[in-house]
Amino acid sequence: MKLASLKGGRDGSLVLVDRALKRQVSAATIAPCLQDALDDWERVKPALAALAASLEAGEVAATPFDAGALAAPLPRAYHWVDGSAYVNHVELVRKARGAEMPSSFWTDPLVYQGGSDDFLGPEDDAPFLSEDFGIDFEAEVGVIVGDVPMGSRRTQVIARGDIRLLVLVNDWSLRNLIPAELAKGFGFYQSKPATAFSPVAVTPDELGEAWSDAKLHRPLRTHLNGTLFGAPDAGIDMTFDFAALIAHAAKTRNLRAGTIVGSGTVSNYDRSKGSACLAERRMLEQIESGKPSTPFLKFGDRVRIEMLGGDGQSLFGAIDQRVVRFGG
Repeated sequence: MKLASLKGGRDGSLVLVDRALKRQVSAATIAPCLQDALDDWERVKPALAALAASLEAGEVAATPFDAGALAAPLPRAYHWVDGSAYVNHVELVRKARGAEMPSSFWTDPLVYQGGSDDFLGPEDDAPFLSEDFGIDFEAEVGVIVGDVPMGSRRTQVIARGDIRLLVLVNDWSLRNLIPAELAKGFGFYQSKPATAFSPVAVTPDELGEAWSDAKLHRPLRTHLNGTLFGAPDAGIDMTFDFAALIAHAAKTRNLRAGTIVGSGTVSNYDRSKGSACLAERRMLEQIESGKPSTPFLKFGDRVRIEMLGGDGQSLFGAIDQRVVRFGG
């Protein structure tokens, strides 16, 4: 199934979208919004699946799919935790500034808890107060879980099927604000503005062989102003799979239905695949020539993030956003 949220109210209105991302139908009589569906997943999933099958068969009245009319699949969430599952990316960051990487980084995931009360829709403008903040995109994959009990192990997460849905993520970052925040020893806050998500959230079964070992094995394509910036494979060089990230997040607390767990910036050792954020390219330039040459984003720049299936069809729709001045 592919689920989405029509804009309207705080939590949107639940719709089902066909596999080709051409048609959609309201599912609000089954569950008013996606959070309601996740809260009662075992009961509502069969009804949603039946409606999805009817949509594919053309047996229900549907309307054209319009990504611009959609909010994030979860317009707000109880919990958003982002990891850094591609440790080669972390290694590169530290190498660029001449710092050794602790060996524990390969065995203990890095995560932070981000703001989850105000997500951006897939085609919403991304507003910022100043270009001086060092505006950067971060293309990621994310999962949405059901209830995960505290202390759950990776094997339990997989066996129970705790991962309900997958999404694409643009975890916007303000690079020039990060150093001062981290120097305080209390983590990200101002440097992490509202996060954007793909038009649809997809059940794992829709992804076929691309979803295996709790990883999504497809290139994640990012275009900057119409030019391909990078297409690293999300399933390659992922040190910690999603089940490991979920188990890490649940070590000392319950994760409630609707918690979103992000992969962190997708990154491959094969640099010919390109990058999923400006910072990584700038770090490579720093290592190669002693200084970065790629600028951070300017107002008017456009970022498009998308993942295609083996048949060339978009799996999640595209996050397609324009960088704008807040209030401008």
